[in-house]
Amino acid sequence: MIEVYGHGGDLRTASETFGLPEGEFIDFSANMNPFGPPPGVVRWLAEGEAASLLAHYPDPACRSLRRQLAAKYGVDEACVWIGNGAAELIDLALRVLAPATTLIARPCFVEYEQAAVKAGSRLREYRMPAEEGFALTPGDAFLRAADESDAIVLGHPNNPTGRLPDPELLEAVRARLSPGQTLVLDEAFLDFHEDERRFSWLRRAASDPQVIVLRSMTKFYAVPGIRLGFVVAVPETIERIRALQTPWSVNAFAQRIGELAIGDEAYEANTRGWLREERPWLEERLKEAGLRVCGGGVTNYVLAEIPPRTGWTAAKLQAALGRRGILIRDASRFAGLGSGHIRLAVRLRSDNERLVSALKQTLNG
Repeated sequence: MIEVYGHGGDLRTASETFGLPEGEFIDFSANMNPFGPPPGVVRWLAEGEAASLLAHYPDPACRSLRRQLAAKYGVDEACVWIGNGAAELIDLALRVLAPATTLIARPCFVEYEQAAVKAGSRLREYRMPAEEGFALTPGDAFLRAADESDAIVLGHPNNPTGRLPDPELLEAVRARLSPGQTLVLDEAFLDFHEDERRFSWLRRAASDPQVIVLRSMTKFYAVPGIRLGFVVAVPETIERIRALQTPWSVNAFAQRIGELAIGDEAYEANTRGWLREERPWLEERLKEAGLRVCGGGVTNYVLAEIPPRTGWTAAKLQAALGRRGILIRDASRFAGLGSGHIRLAVRLRSDNERLVSALKQTLNG
């Protein structure tokens, strides 16, 4: 098991577990842009300018990065706040809301539950039906659960399924919110969607006091070595989040990397064009290898299931592939999924071909 800390991408644990150097793994367990950081970020690091930031405190208000994000997404700067990764902002948002009851839709990102529990909230869960591909669509059961919850926290798109909640469902939830209820949307992977602007609730969150939207900047821009994310909400909510945040939470390197990354439109277009072709290709090859693929995803990762008749579980397959230098996510560790579920990042074609070959040899050999 490589999810010792509840996540993929832990190369040190993988090295200790499988006996290979960290640099010899192809990592499908963490969902990062396979092109690596934008060229401007790489140049800045290589040219040595980063060293000049070491002798000075970072801007405690992240003003330059907030200004750029506000301009990029068409919201007021007062509606944007920066965090040390989206996980910190999920935690801060729920501490600010202090909901008596928090609704989540399983399977989902484990931090939603952890943040709710730390905020002293009682957890309410809705199980998305496996037979419907874990789709979150309009339905009385979910809406009733939302009616009875102070905070509704949803992945938009969801992790690990990669699917967007039905837009009609989100509209129905928002329309039914009573005073004191809040819809929290985690858009950590929405950047990968070609029609991101149409689906995003960022601009609505800037004017609606009952909506909060969170974004990660490490997945799309491939900079997980720093922690960087942002939240959009009305200014009053932003001020409450700021007041709870630890001072100097976002370091100078993270701020500068964010500034350099978000302006590279060619990088963004290239990434979305690659995913438009590569995800369907990988899904078809996974089916050929004998896996059941959860369809409808829009992200840079795929949820799949090993058929029980094979005798393989996610844990066994992870161990077998790990010894071959290929890391996958054991998705059975997500509450609501079965022992055969795995999550796979979409990588560049050569890596994906190696994964598919190893899966066929392992499962059918």
